[in-house]
Amino acid sequence: MIYFATMNILSNKAKQFLVLLIKIAVVSGAFYFIYQQLSSNKTLDKDLLLNIISQKENIPYLVGIAILTFSNRFIEILKWQNLASLIHKISLKESTKQVLSALTLGIFTPNGIGEYAGKALYYDKRYTGRVIFLNMVCNGIQVIFAILFGLLGLCILNQYYTIVSPKVLYIGLGIISLIIVILLSIRRITIKGYSIQWIIEQLKEIPKKTHHKNFFLALLRYASFTHQYILLYRLFGVENPYFQLLCAVSCVYLLASSLPNFQFLEFAVKGSIAIYIFNILGVNQWVVALVATLIWLLNIVLPVTIGSFYVLAYKAKNKDD
Repeated sequence: MIYFATMNILSNKAKQFLVLLIKIAVVSGAFYFIYQQLSSNKTLDKDLLLNIISQKENIPYLVGIAILTFSNRFIEILKWQNLASLIHKISLKESTKQVLSALTLGIFTPNGIGEYAGKALYYDKRYTGRVIFLNMVCNGIQVIFAILFGLLGLCILNQYYTIVSPKVLYIGLGIISLIIVILLSIRRITIKGYSIQWIIEQLKEIPKKTHHKNFFLALLRYASFTHQYILLYRLFGVENPYFQLLCAVSCVYLLASSLPNFQFLEFAVKGSIAIYIFNILGVNQWVVALVATLIWLLNIVLPVTIGSFYVLAYKAKNKDD
């Protein structure tokens, strides 16, 4: 009896030590990748940034950027709180913890796939499938907006500048339409118990009020991070018309979303696409690269830094019984 009790204590200690090692590894890895990207980045001129920040006429831009930086992540926290309530109601503090922890865990995975597992850690195993599905709903509406507004922006911008050849644009639109038709026609075909029809039925089970709130918050978040870009470009003296910049930013998000990438390399992927598009609009490449780096710092590095504390403080006993 004493032997089994002792072995159980040692087993629990071993598990706690392993969890601690994993948490330290995740946080250390996150900061290592951030350090590597910053140390090798040649566009981040600290003296220039300090000079721009110190100018009084730039204060409105800086305040606006700070507000949008906060709202971008805060709206995502509200979105998750709204959807997670279908499992059980969670506080704003708990939603913040889950979102930022998941963001930190997802920094190593393509397109932030690790976020799904990160949120599931805070729930009992019986809810894992539900958490993953709700996270898909949370992110899915954001992807839909990126595609819709991105295509709209690309079509409008392409009328004045040749971003892509008309032939390529028409072929792309044709392929997207064909994919939609194919998915709808095979919606009842089941693969390992799942189908498009199953997803549709699951979506129908979510209350309309929850869908409407998710839709509204996703739209608000899209407006937040697109205008983050616009204010940063204005801060660095880019005077292109507002609507032109909005269309260009929408194009960047559309093309970046269609490529597999890691969050710690997000600024490089979006930066290269932004340089191509904004170069056509006559914007200095250096400014485009700097804005992409700052967006990465504000939207990824800052929340990951906060999320690292939640990862280190995570305890398995915080999951629901």
